[in-house]
Amino acid sequence: MATENSNNPPPNPPPAAPSLPNYQEMIMAAIESVNDPNGCNKSTISKHIESTYGDLPAAHATLLTHHLNNMTQSGLLVLSKNCYMKPDPNAPPKRGRGRPPKPKVSPPPGGEVSSPRPRGRPPKSKDPFAPPPPPKPKKAYSATGRPRGRPPKKAKTTPSTASDTGAPRGRGRPPKVSPVGCS
Repeated sequence: MATENSNNPPPNPPPAAPSLPNYQEMIMAAIESVNDPNGCNKSTISKHIESTYGDLPAAHATLLTHHLNNMTQSGLLVLSKNCYMKPDPNAPPKRGRGRPPKPKVSPPPGGEVSSPRPRGRPPKSKDPFAPPPPPKPKKAYSATGRPRGRPPKKAKTTPSTASDTGAPRGRGRPPKVSPVGCS
């Protein structure tokens, strides 16, 4: 077996990959070298990087787009009319989307913090003979002076008709009444 190993030449080590700087550093260097007050677009940045660093990975365009998007979202670059530029240090910070959060009120020193009322309907009492809870106060009327919702039904005040026998009617359709004498 020793002869087999001596016949095969040792495998060549892979060529050392050229050390490229980080994409963020390359992008910032390209923007600084162009030094345009309106910034520079993606193709200008790409051409500058390709001319400066000759051997780039095959996915250079994808990597460049990914890093430009990340740098724009993190605030390292500003995108204006498809041109990337460094943010103005004197500009106020950009506000995020949506409503800003309410400022948190700090409790007074030495005071106890009461827990907020729990969500949902309070549980019924376990004691069936416990007195009912006090009624809730009526809500104020709206601007029209009328309460919200559908008004309650009014009680019947008309006198009973001849067909009303006083007994409550059953559910459903009443049975057919067959005429007397016909069978």
